[in-house]
Amino acid sequence: MSTEMDRLLAEFSKFQTKIEKAQAQFAKVADMQEEVAALEASATSADGTVTVVAGPSGSVRNIRLAADAYRVPPDALAATILTTLRQAVAAATVEQAEVVDAAVGNAFGLNTTERVLAAQAEARGTTPEAVQAQLPEPEPEPPAFDPEDVLRDDAQPAPPPPPVRRRPDPDERDDDYFDNDILGRDDRR
Repeated sequence: MSTEMDRLLAEFSKFQTKIEKAQAQFAKVADMQEEVAALEASATSADGTVTVVAGPSGSVRNIRLAADAYRVPPDALAATILTTLRQAVAAATVEQAEVVDAAVGNAFGLNTTERVLAAQAEARGTTPEAVQAQLPEPEPEPPAFDPEDVLRDDAQPAPPPPPVRRRPDPDERDDDYFDNDILGRDDRR
């Protein structure tokens, strides 16, 4: 009976380990969903007139036109907007695939990024490497706050305060301005 009990305990332990792995994967999925929802990719046209910010699943979050965009002929501006929009959406889609790969790719043997690049290459009639080369560079993340930076001596000194302007004393008389008559008469009284 002891052998049978040991076997059952070993099976239960294996089952428990699988449940723990599944729970860890589900936790990763929840984190992945939050990260995907927050991701943004932006692309700016070569001439700098158009910037598009795209989110997950190809959603367009913002389109910014430079102040001089009105100088571009309407057809050219429309083409620039579409090209820049495609670049931003492609970049966001690749970033989304990278998040999925980082969270669950190894567990399920996926390489979503590779598949997305291949699909984009096929749609454009090019190679995945060419698609990846056309993607805008991701914006660098801002540096994390380091409280030591605040306390270090090599930090930039604060700019000097602006000069203090002295207000005229209300008791001080400045009547020299009114000594001359505006009509050119010199009859000071």
